Amino acid sequence: MTGSQRWFFLVVSLVLCGSVYLLAPILTPFLAGALLAYLCDPMADRLENWGCSRTTSVVIVFAFLTVLMTAVFLLFLPNLGRQIQVLVQQIPEVFQLVENRFLPWLQVNLGIDPAAIDMNMLKQLILKDWQKTGDIMAQIAAGITRSGLALAGWVANLVLIPVVTFYLLRDWDVMMDKIQRLLPRNVEPRVSLWANECDEVLGAFMKGQLLVMFALGVVYAIGLWIVGLDLALLIGMLAGLASIVPYMGFIIGIAAAVIAALIQFSDPTVLLWVGLVFAIGQALEGMLLTPLLVGDKIGLHPVAVIFAIMAGGQLFGFVGVLLALPVAAVIMVLLRHLHEGYKGSSLYTHEKPEDSSIS
Repeated sequence: MTGSQRWFFLVVSLVLCGSVYLLAPILTPFLAGALLAYLCDPMADRLENWGCSRTTSVVIVFAFLTVLMTAVFLLFLPNLGRQIQVLVQQIPEVFQLVENRFLPWLQVNLGIDPAAIDMNMLKQLILKDWQKTGDIMAQIAAGITRSGLALAGWVANLVLIPVVTFYLLRDWDVMMDKIQRLLPRNVEPRVSLWANECDEVLGAFMKGQLLVMFALGVVYAIGLWIVGLDLALLIGMLAGLASIVPYMGFIIGIAAAVIAALIQFSDPTVLLWVGLVFAIGQALEGMLLTPLLVGDKIGLHPVAVIFAIMAGGQLFGFVGVLLALPVAAVIMVLLRHLHEGYKGSSLYTHEKPEDSSIS
């Protein structure tokens, strides 16, 4: 790569970052549409291989997505709202459980004096923050209701997402080909190699791990529902979302399920069934879901995922969260190639280039 090409790519990168920063308030529907188009492109390509035209393939995929999202809204959201109300009603019972069982257990087994923990202050703090959160949500809802312009903006964003997804999915292969043709010929093979590696990383995570998260959420929710837990759907979905980091979903889910089961049933034997549900979920993840949906592809490290999401949200808000994983994948690929170059350079071997070439 020549010096002028390096400056060109540096300027383009700075312009893109500046544009994202300045246009972040309006980018959400476009980035969400691009993400959905990226995830659905393999399905459209497969339908094309079966003889369908690109437009027909996109229409089929788009219709499937529409039916799926409609079913989710109609089936899950009302039940999820009711379970959140049940959770709010059970907050006082959680405090009673802590006072009557957890604190005495700490005193007997760890020698911790329950008087050292000010439960009244803890109650006031949590209830105050909960009330504050409710007040904030009420203010937001009232503001949206009062402002017709804000409401119109929310509706426009929701409508834009499927529109953007449809057109990006229809022209996805054409856009990728044009971007490839725009690259300088001397750097195109290397950039294409990096792009393929980035796609492999993102494919392993977004097209695999996200499906594993959803499947685990469904398994946990159904299992806890069979046990009879009132908060089965809420805890199952929470555990599935937390599975973005390995074992975190299991830890958070089983902890929440144990507390909810003790409050609802007051019978320790039900904990055996709760543990069985999560044991089955972990077995399915290790033996079936991860090998089938993710395989041995290269994925993002869990710590890199957490840091990328938090850093993206801190720098660019919700737009940064949407961009976090693709940017993290690109940085991971670049760092891997930089590491390989460093290991082969004189900085690492302490040899002069001419000496290393002779040897």
